[in-house]
Amino acid sequence: MKFKNKTVRSIIGLIFFTILLLSLFNVYLYIKQPSMIFYPTKEVNITPDEWQLDYNAVEIKLADNKKVTGWYIPHPKANKTVLFFHGNGGNISHRGNSLYIFHKLKLNVLIIDYLGYGESDGNPSEEGLYQSANAGWKYLISNKKIRAENVIIFGRSLGGAVAVDLASRVKAGGLILESTFSSVRDVVNTALPALSNIIYLRYSFNSIKKIKRVQMPLLVIHSPDDRVIPYQSGEKLFNAAPSEKTFLKISGGHNDGFMKSISSYMKSLRLFTQSI
Repeated sequence: MKFKNKTVRSIIGLIFFTILLLSLFNVYLYIKQPSMIFYPTKEVNITPDEWQLDYNAVEIKLADNKKVTGWYIPHPKANKTVLFFHGNGGNISHRGNSLYIFHKLKLNVLIIDYLGYGESDGNPSEEGLYQSANAGWKYLISNKKIRAENVIIFGRSLGGAVAVDLASRVKAGGLILESTFSSVRDVVNTALPALSNIIYLRYSFNSIKKIKRVQMPLLVIHSPDDRVIPYQSGEKLFNAAPSEKTFLKISGGHNDGFMKSISSYMKSLRLFTQSI
């Protein structure tokens, strides 16, 4: 009997130790998650002037008096406007290639820095990114007097989740998602399959749920060579979308795929934006 009691106590002790270890691991990850998701750069040391693009500096005040900053880059022959949401690193000054491409396609562009990025106030958070996106949308509709059906929402990487969230709440002309994911949980499932179900996630960015409410033409762009966001995640998001949709498979890595596939990339963007 004493042997059995000792064995039971050992098992209980092991269970308690495992629970304690998992709890400490989750606390550590909870604290670290913001720095694992967001990589903002505050200094904006390049402006569109250096890319030979005319622009207007934009500053949008939120309800709590925080400001969201960005650039509005007009094209004299544009009849559509791209609302651009960038990825989780850097700021708007690191998106020169994309801004030049959209300008080449004769599109106006509004690109914003989320709260905590660039010259915008605050610190990055999931809700803060959504608030920033909403501010950009309202600026185009209310300040620039652009009709909603002439706005194309564009999101790359983490910006894709921001774009899906906004597109699920407004009715724009179209939605473009590049190298983005279905949800943070899906990304963790792929990266850490053995630990995924025991990790408490501070952020969800649940695009797979929100995409089902999107009612506008959709273009999804992804590369099988992407080692940051799995190609399958982009396919999953595409398959869940109920609206009219197109999928463009490109080549190249997560950050340079659109440049390595520039010919097919620009052709697809042109066809999509002109079809709206």
